[in-house]
Amino acid sequence: MRGRIVKALSGFYYVDAGAGEPVPCRGRGRLRHQGQSPLVGDWVEITADGGAGMVDAVLPRKNQFQRPAVANIDQMVIVCSGAVPVTDPFLIDRMAAMAEWKGCQPLIVFNKCDLERAEELARLYREAGFPTLQVSAETGEGVDALAASLTGLVSAFTGNSGVGKSSILNALQPGFGLQVGEVSERLGRGRHTTRHVELFPVAGGLVADTPGFSAFDVDQTEAIPKGELAAAFRELAPYADACRFQGCAHVKERGCAVREALEAGRIAPSRYRSYVRLYEQTREIPPWEQARNR
Repeated sequence: MRGRIVKALSGFYYVDAGAGEPVPCRGRGRLRHQGQSPLVGDWVEITADGGAGMVDAVLPRKNQFQRPAVANIDQMVIVCSGAVPVTDPFLIDRMAAMAEWKGCQPLIVFNKCDLERAEELARLYREAGFPTLQVSAETGEGVDALAASLTGLVSAFTGNSGVGKSSILNALQPGFGLQVGEVSERLGRGRHTTRHVELFPVAGGLVADTPGFSAFDVDQTEAIPKGELAAAFRELAPYADACRFQGCAHVKERGCAVREALEAGRIAPSRYRSYVRLYEQTREIPPWEQARNR
């Protein structure tokens, strides 16, 4: 049978094969020998017998993330806020670049719009080509539009602490917080088991999350190789491709097409500053570690 891993816990992979409850499976030993480790979100081939089964093969992935260990994400929902706490645009840019690099669509959600709409910041991202939504988990504004954006996709929510990820998910599906809270209580907060990841059905799609809605820890994300970083900034990418300098860093070079676009006002200064900041961070990472992140 073919199915998707929707939960991994205590050495078992729970596979939704479309026939009722997920099938608890162990992984075949040959997967380990082949250097394959099944992840939540993986499409797999299984053999089931009497309510339990074995994962025989992991099918090719669209993408995968290290933290949390999850695969085949279609959309990264970046939750931010113009009210307390105010989100640093660098965090938005960092996670948007990670999504672009991993081949999933960023969706930028400005929560708490009943307190502060952050129109200027939202306009900056719309002009850069990102889908954005104004949402209030408190009043319900924008919740239906967000629900429509989740339908049929596997999404992951990320954002700095306090921006309201859990409140939004509860607004999308009342009782969702209780469901995750029960999982967290069963596993035990603060212990190693809180790395548990599960796909939950929300608004006609699936949402990848961990107990406590930690989702993607921005301090633990992989580093994008410096040679691929410009392509992860969608409004920089066309100018980087047209740059006459082979291997250009687009940081200090005179005559660089990216810098000329910046000076002409075609690239937002804050977005460019985030690119440079990430480039400077990435250049310090040894090549062997960058290769491991792939």
